[in-house]
Amino acid sequence: MTEGFAGYRNRLAAAAFACALGAALAPWPAFGQARQVPETREQITLSFAPLVKRTAPSVVNVYGARVEKRPQNPFMDDPFFRRFFGDGGFGVPRERVQRSLGSGVVVDAQAGLVLTNNHVIENMSEVKVAFADKREVEAKILLRDPRTDLAVLKVADVKNLTAIELADTDELQVGDIVLAMGNPFGVGQTVTQGIVSALARTQIGVGDAQSFIQTDAAINPGNSGGALIDMKGRVVGINTAIYSRSGGSVGIGFAIPSAMVRLVVDSAKAGATTVKRPWFGARLQALTADVADGLGLDRPAGSVVASVVEKGPADMAGLRRSDVILAVDGVAVDDPEAFGYRFATRPIGGTTMLTVLRNGNRISVPVKLIAAPESRPRDPVKLTSRSPLAGLTVANLSPALAEELSMETANEGVVVSDVEEGSSAANIGFQKGDIIMALNGERMATSRDVEAILRERRRAWEVTISRKGQTITSVFPG
Repeated sequence: MTEGFAGYRNRLAAAAFACALGAALAPWPAFGQARQVPETREQITLSFAPLVKRTAPSVVNVYGARVEKRPQNPFMDDPFFRRFFGDGGFGVPRERVQRSLGSGVVVDAQAGLVLTNNHVIENMSEVKVAFADKREVEAKILLRDPRTDLAVLKVADVKNLTAIELADTDELQVGDIVLAMGNPFGVGQTVTQGIVSALARTQIGVGDAQSFIQTDAAINPGNSGGALIDMKGRVVGINTAIYSRSGGSVGIGFAIPSAMVRLVVDSAKAGATTVKRPWFGARLQALTADVADGLGLDRPAGSVVASVVEKGPADMAGLRRSDVILAVDGVAVDDPEAFGYRFATRPIGGTTMLTVLRNGNRISVPVKLIAAPESRPRDPVKLTSRSPLAGLTVANLSPALAEELSMETANEGVVVSDVEEGSSAANIGFQKGDIIMALNGERMATSRDVEAILRERRRAWEVTISRKGQTITSVFPG
C-alpha cells in the first residue's frame, strides 16, 4: 500500500513538472489576445531577434543636404590675397553644406514609398536613403505635411524592397511592449526596447493634430522618422520627438500614431501633393473645471464650441455655440487637440457621429466629412517694395487655405502664407497665419489691395492684423 502511494505521488510530481515546463516554453500570447505578466525565467529571457530580423530591412536611414551660398570676402578678388589665403578666404568657405540626419520606413515596396519626418528633410534640396543592406539611393520628395511633421519620399528602381504593415493604433494599450528602430546619432541602425508609457498625449509642440504615443524606449537625435513597432512586427507610430534637457534620451519619447500616418501615406499614393482633411468649420475651447461643474459633468473632459463658421459642416449639422463635444464615433475626446486628431483621421466622403452635451442632455449629431472649399482664388503675392511688410507672401483667405495654415476659423481677408527668413517682416515679428485687416486705416480685402497700397511711399505705416483672435495695431517707420 505504501509503495503504491509513493508511485502515485511520483507520477503526480512528474505531471506537474511537465505542465510547468510546457507553460515556460509556450510562446507568449499573440497581439490582441489576453495579456499576462511573465511568470518564469524562461519567459523573461525570450529574444526579440526574430522580430527585429523581419522588420529591420523596412527601416532606413535618411540623409538631407542643402548647399548655401555665402558672401565672398571682397579681398578675394585680388590674386595676391588668393595666393596666400586660398579661394575660401580667411578660412571662410564660399559655400556651406547644411546636412540633416534621420530615419524612415518603407511603407509601399511596389511604389518605392518611404515615410519620414518632415523636419528631417525640411529645406533640403538633396535627399538620400540608405538601406540596412548598405544600398544608398537618391530620393524624390513626393509630399510634405508640416501639420503632422510627416513627409513621403519615393525611391526609384530599387529591387527587393520590404514594406512594413501599419497597425491599428486603437488596439494599442498602455504597458504594451514596443521596439524603436532608427539611426540615433548616425551610429547605424539601432533597436531599443520599452513599453507604451501613455496614449493620446497632447501639447507636445510638434504639429497641430496632436495625439502622440509616449514611450520609454530610447529615442535620440537621428531616430526621427523611424518606426515604433509592436510585438507583431507592425508600425504603431513614427518616432518624432523627445522630452530632454540634455538632447539625449531620458525615457520620454513621442511617436505619431499610425492612424495619422495612414492618412498621409494614402494621400501620397493617390498622387496628391498635400493632405486633404475633413473640414469641421468651428472653433473649440477646452472645457474648464468650473464650466464642467456647472454642466453637471464629473470631470472637465470635452471641447466647448466657441464659434461656428456659417455654412460650414458644423453649422449644417446644427451645432451651436456652447455645445460640448464629448466623443467622436464613440471615442471620448478630452480636449480640442484630441478632437482635432480624431476628426482629422476620419475619411472624407462619409459621416462621423459626435456625442454632444446640450442643455444637460446628451445628443448624437452627424457631421458630414468634406474637404474645405477653395471659395476664391488665393492669388499669392510676395511683397518686395520697401515697407515693414517686405518679405511676406500674402494670399486671399479661404476655408481651404485656413485649414492648411491651421487657422481656427475661415474668415475672409488677406492672410500671411509665408515669411521670408531674415526679411524686414520676419525681424519685426510677422507670422504665418496673421490676417492683415488694414493698412493706414484702409481695409484690405485682397492680396492685390495690399500690393497696390505698398507701392506708395509713406513716412509711417499703421498696420492692423488679427492673430489667433486678437486684433493688434502697430505703427512702423516707412
